[in-house]
This record gives sequence, C-alpha cells and structure tokens, in this order.
Amino acid sequence: MEVQGHIKFTVIERSQSEVVSEMPIQPGILNPFGTVNAGATLWFADVTASVLVLEGVNPEEGMKGFPLAININANLLGNNKSGAFIARSSYIKKGRTVSVVKTIVTDTSGKLIAEVTTSHVQSA
Repeated sequence: MEVQGHIKFTVIERSQSEVVSEMPIQPGILNPFGTVNAGATLWFADVTASVLVLEGVNPEEGMKGFPLAININANLLGNNKSGAFIARSSYIKKGRTVSVVKTIVTDTSGKLIAEVTTSHVQSA
C-alpha cells in the first residue's frame, strides 16, 4: 500500500512578535475520514512557530542556527473537511538558546482546531 501526501502553507503576516500562516485543506492532508490528519496540523503549527523563531531569516538546507523543536505539546480540539487552517504563533519566552512558542490553529471561521506549545533550541 502506497500513500502520498502534500502539505503547503503561506505566511500571511510576519513580525518580531507574531507569525500568521494559512494552510489550505486539500486531499493530500486528509485522513480516511475526510478530515485533516493530526500530523499535518502539528506540522503546520511547528513550521509556523519555527518561522517566528527564525526572526526573518529564510531557512536553507544545512544552515546554522535553525530552531530545532525539542518539545511539542498539543491539544487537538477540532477539525474540518474543507477551507483552510490559520496558525498564529507568538512567544511565551524568547531566549538566547531556547525559545517557547504558543501556536493557536483555527479554521477560517475562527473555530478552534489546536493549541500547540513548542520549545525550540538554536542549533549550533
């Protein structure tokens, strides 16, 4: 059995204190029930948080200083079959080595989908 997926998202707002991204709900991220796979929701939240911690630097393969996730705590509270998810990441603690970010994921109507807290360490 072979399964393929495709995830895409767009950063729609970016500042030093917050990043907002949008991920369209599409067939490549749906589970067999037709709702968004939990892994896709977590990936979306984690990548949006990483964009915040990168502080305007565009990631490149093998780069130094990429904010590796060292802890993820997620509450999956809802789901949807169509439309898009919006992720809003902001700092809980911004540190020199370790930063903690809270990301709230909603659908476009504002329905709460997930609350995700991630800890990131700056790689050497």
